[in-house]
Amino acid sequence: MTGHPAGPADPAGEPVRWPRAQEKEYVLLVLLPPSEGKADSGKGAPLRLESLSLPGLTAAREAVLGELVALCAGDEEKAREVLGLSDGLRGEVAKNAALRTAGARPAGEIYTGVLYDALGLASLDAAAKRRAARSLLVFSGLWGAVRVTDRIPSYRCSMGIRLPGLGALAGHWRAPMAEVLPEAAGDGLVLDLRSAAYAAAWKPKGEVAERTATVRVLHAPTRKVVSHFNKATKGRIVRALLSSGVTPADPAELVEALRELGYAVEAQAPERAGKAWALDVLVEEVH
Repeated sequence: MTGHPAGPADPAGEPVRWPRAQEKEYVLLVLLPPSEGKADSGKGAPLRLESLSLPGLTAAREAVLGELVALCAGDEEKAREVLGLSDGLRGEVAKNAALRTAGARPAGEIYTGVLYDALGLASLDAAAKRRAARSLLVFSGLWGAVRVTDRIPSYRCSMGIRLPGLGALAGHWRAPMAEVLPEAAGDGLVLDLRSAAYAAAWKPKGEVAERTATVRVLHAPTRKVVSHFNKATKGRIVRALLSSGVTPADPAELVEALRELGYAVEAQAPERAGKAWALDVLVEEVH
């Protein structure tokens, strides 16, 4: 069966539970791209950089934040050019200029778009929300990476831009990410759903890579990636994993879990040590 199942169940309608041979509890780490569009910040308390998760990224965050605010508070046309904004997005410059005083909301409420609509964080039950807070890590050109519970303001700063003082943001983030992310990954599975621009900021290496799985979503009849449905299916996959409560310890267990959840999955194990698994999820319908 392909598509997006409502939830795991056996023929009697009871939730599926996967037996675990090991006693150790593994934490699944899911790496997500941000959304290009974002919800308004609202009127909450402003950003506190020191309160964000992954405190080892604080100095790198401050460097990007400082340059971005200065750029956007200065020459608007230059800021638009650097950020790649159309005339219709001129208001994003003023938004960035006010980042230090704007209201902040949980990142899970700020990020919108196809993947996040399909994920539906707000409608998860309490247990699944707790898993989301522990497992989801959203990559960002401005923040590096944040958890969905971290309070941030709405902003515009993609990973693909080059700030005049810092240069390419993916390069700026590489060293601090290499210090912080292996610890965040712990001993469990890393499910990498990022787009290429955000994957460039941190590539798992060594034994972390060996328990990392990257995912493509392909239209089964054509074997082509369809952008909109690719994002939507990834959001549904994450929702299904969070709702089921299953925590695969490695890519092989992930393949089994996804198949139990109703997804058609083709897996390619790495040919040599230190490389990630590649998973293709095949869907029949594109919508």
